[in-house]
Amino acid sequence: MSALRPERSIVLLLLALLIVVVAVGSTYWLYAVQQRVNGWVQHTLRVENQLSMLLLHAQEAESSQRGFMLTREDSFLEPYEAFRSGWRRELAALRAEVRDNRQQAQSIETLEALLDDRLFLMRTGIERRRKGEIIAAGDFNAGRVTMTKIRAVVAAMRAREAQLLKTRTANDYRLSMMVSIGMAVSAVLITLLGALALRTAYRRAAEATESEQALGAINKRLIAEGQEREAAEAQLRQMQKMESLGQLTGGIAHDFNNMLAIVIGSLDIARRRLSADSDPRVAKSIGNATEGAQRAAQLTARLLAFSRQQPLDPQPIDVNKLVGGMSELLRRTIGESIRVETVLAGGLWRASIDAGQLESAIINLCVNSRDAMPMGGRLTIETANAHLDDAYAAAQRDIAAGQYVMVSVTDSGTGMPPDVVERAFDPFFTTKGVGKGTGLGLSQVFGFIKQSRGHVKIYSEPGEGTVIKIYMPRHYGPEAAVGIPVPAPAELPRARGEEIILVVEDEERVRHMSVDSLRELGYTIVQASDGEQALAMLAIQPRIDMLFTDIVMPGINGRELADRARETRPDLKILYTTGYTRNAIVHNGMLDPGLSFLAKPFTLDQLAMKVRQVLDAGQVEA
Repeated sequence: MSALRPERSIVLLLLALLIVVVAVGSTYWLYAVQQRVNGWVQHTLRVENQLSMLLLHAQEAESSQRGFMLTREDSFLEPYEAFRSGWRRELAALRAEVRDNRQQAQSIETLEALLDDRLFLMRTGIERRRKGEIIAAGDFNAGRVTMTKIRAVVAAMRAREAQLLKTRTANDYRLSMMVSIGMAVSAVLITLLGALALRTAYRRAAEATESEQALGAINKRLIAEGQEREAAEAQLRQMQKMESLGQLTGGIAHDFNNMLAIVIGSLDIARRRLSADSDPRVAKSIGNATEGAQRAAQLTARLLAFSRQQPLDPQPIDVNKLVGGMSELLRRTIGESIRVETVLAGGLWRASIDAGQLESAIINLCVNSRDAMPMGGRLTIETANAHLDDAYAAAQRDIAAGQYVMVSVTDSGTGMPPDVVERAFDPFFTTKGVGKGTGLGLSQVFGFIKQSRGHVKIYSEPGEGTVIKIYMPRHYGPEAAVGIPVPAPAELPRARGEEIILVVEDEERVRHMSVDSLRELGYTIVQASDGEQALAMLAIQPRIDMLFTDIVMPGINGRELADRARETRPDLKILYTTGYTRNAIVHNGMLDPGLSFLAKPFTLDQLAMKVRQVLDAGQVEA
């Protein structure tokens, strides 16, 4: 009997294993069936959703067409155009979902024909409305009838799908109950075999220890990845905040520049028209007003620099020469209590940068350093070649790896805590007292360097001083030819003979100011308020020597106007002006080569010099 017990135990064990196998297999089979039924349920829901979206888009297109018919404004047609270009794709996706249901597939064909008819009626109505024709009531009724048929077909399809969903949901519930029972039976049988697992407890304990060690290593790696992700998200939020602030400040600067163009130009003309025996107090008042307007213009220039919307003209620049030439200017600006040192690297690469804006950025950095050293100290300006590797570029996320020319400004001042460093580039943020700063110096540097595809980094600790490093793209290729500076004339350049200038400006007061200024210089002026009117003026006045046009205008912008004018007048000289550059003549933050541009606001002197320069140019500006 004792000899049979091991054999009986083995038989029972094998039988139990067989039961478990059958139960698990049955459960798996039921689970597969349930998954298949769930797939059908999801299929039904998708079909209903696609039908709803298709009908919604058709109704939106019909509503947008009605809005156009009432107002004749093309802005109402966006939903119609979107539906007209995408409805066949939506219908194709729906056809793929119901290809196994013959009745639904036939309804799809009917729906396609009705939608095609409805779109034809909408398109015909739009074309007739654009021609100014009166739409008969019968035409509207035809569209309404077609749309009613479309709704009926969609409703019928949805009803059939709803019935299918009801049936499949009931089947799914029954199968779910069977799966639950099967799993419960499997759990009971598996529990009965739990005693057999005791013999492998030691081996499993060893495996668990190994798994725990592996899990610990994985957890450490996940924690490190989480920290990296948090840092990246914080940096992304900062970039998005700066971008939003840039868009806001750019729009504000545009409006201010238009107003300042009127103020500065009018004050300049008024000052020049004062007679010698005029009251000196009037001249002084005009001078004070002009100085205030110029300071406001500098403020808007800083706003444009931060918003990365100022026109830049990058050239191959010897940064060592530029910094060396600024030494005396910086010493006068900083004061005698601060010792200024320059450390210029040998073999420094050329930088592709706008020299005037770089000089302004360095002065801003030095002025900030001076303010951080009220009791005096040491200011060091250093240049060097720099290579930012892939790891650094990936950590910063706003700079490409590669070779750069670096300029650093180091001071021995009070330094900045981390929360101040984080906000240092925000516009209007300052730690100085009231009336001692606008909070735009560092934001201007930040915007200019980012627009130049460079990088800015601050290193600072309270009580230890601050280092600000700016990285500028290295120039590759031949150096640009260096022109000979032309000295400014003693008197304002004026018109020569019967030179005619066409002034195009949509802002009426700015246009009048520009016209008055050019007439003051002796030019004959033809003016237009938009591109269409300017083209008409060019057609009837063949003797126009130069086109002076704003860039940002409704309808035809300045660049489009110039291109169309050049088609019939290839020798026409062109001078652009604006207070806010977009993508018409500025791309990737850089002024298109060969263009003549005068930024608003401008003085009479600047206007006279630029107009004379364009008219005297030996080659046509592109």
